[in-house]
Amino acid sequence: MWSPEREAEAPAGRDSAGLLPPEWEEDEERMSFLFSAFKRSREVNSTDWDSKMGFWAPLVLSHSRRQGVVRLRLRDLQEAFQRKGSVPLGLATVLQDLLRRGELQRESDFMASVDSSWISWGVGVFLLKPLKWTLSNMLGDNKVPAEEVLVAVELLKEKAEEVYRLYQNSPLSSHPVVALSELSTLCAGSCPDERTFYLVLLQLQKEKRVTVLEQNGEKIVKFARGPHAKVSPVNDVDVGVYQLMQSEQLLSRKVESLSQEAERCKEDARRACRAGKKQLALRSLKSKQRTEKRIEALHAKLDTVQGILDRIYASQTDQMVFNAYQAGVGALKLSMKDVTVEKAESLVDQIQELCDTQDEVSQTLAGGVTNGLDFDSEELEKELDILLQDTTKEPLDLPGRHIGSACPTFYTNSVPNPRISDAELEAELEKLSLSEGGLVPSSKSPKRQLEPTL
Repeated sequence: MWSPEREAEAPAGRDSAGLLPPEWEEDEERMSFLFSAFKRSREVNSTDWDSKMGFWAPLVLSHSRRQGVVRLRLRDLQEAFQRKGSVPLGLATVLQDLLRRGELQRESDFMASVDSSWISWGVGVFLLKPLKWTLSNMLGDNKVPAEEVLVAVELLKEKAEEVYRLYQNSPLSSHPVVALSELSTLCAGSCPDERTFYLVLLQLQKEKRVTVLEQNGEKIVKFARGPHAKVSPVNDVDVGVYQLMQSEQLLSRKVESLSQEAERCKEDARRACRAGKKQLALRSLKSKQRTEKRIEALHAKLDTVQGILDRIYASQTDQMVFNAYQAGVGALKLSMKDVTVEKAESLVDQIQELCDTQDEVSQTLAGGVTNGLDFDSEELEKELDILLQDTTKEPLDLPGRHIGSACPTFYTNSVPNPRISDAELEAELEKLSLSEGGLVPSSKSPKRQLEPTL
């Protein structure tokens, strides 16, 4: 996309065919309709209006996202969306609608919306709008000039988040204060030009995640400590730490330069020795020794500066831990405000009482319903023992003939059989013999003696 540094360069190329909608190359009738201008008002034909707007508005934003830019102009979009020599005639209306919905914002309006002390020196980077743009806005003309720079609000927020994560994952995050030049170098891959970089800083400033200050002609940026924290103003401690960090970097560069100079003196002494120039070799060695002494002195200063920085970082960590402990104690006191040992004991007693009540209710329900009859369990046990004793004494009622029945009667071994004499047995036998012969003796007639037949 366009920037002051690229004004003389070729215009932006067209969007890749693979990233355009399918109908771009396949549906001539549809594309002719989409490339035509909008009606003067949506009320004329709301269906056609919404169809065009639904096609171009998402395409404009997705094109900017793919290009990795947050700034766009009507002229660049017309060049990017050329098709068979034609440009979309309704892009200006699309940009006006996006401005109305807040998805786009004029670059100048965005800058004016940020209350920042560093806009005074940063505004020089941004080109002033031509006078006719200002007059058109004052007269109520909402047309978008082809050269006016617009900012994609959501894309700018995404870019600001990307830059913030980039800083957090870099060695620069060891301290919240960093030089603007170092931050610009770090973000060169994310911000394609200086104007985008400044817009990103303005967005972070708007979100209260950075603050910018000019110190001794150099601009420094202070970041918030956490992703959800708000940045605090730059104080004397921040400035002092920043100066120590700059001193550390300066000493490190000086030590590296002197180390290279000492190595050169050593090589010069070696070459002079090979050439037989003893005095020249001795002078080179003396220069080498003097350089090494300077390096030692610088190393001592560098160690002192690094020691101070380490103590500062440690104290900051201790302060963070102390603040965390203090917040934890305050939260614990607040949560334990109405809790006492007596209340805890009373609560435990109530819980125990409720548990006992629940057990009694469960036992009562488990006993079942007795239909109003109250039985003594001890009396029932005694009656059951008596029944068991009577059962062992009485004969068992085995199957047999009862009185008046045709079935023979059997007795148990518990009842002894009566003793029968021989005469009674013979009389019984005689009765049986008479029965077999068909003669049954009557109880009224006299007995007849029958001789046995052999």
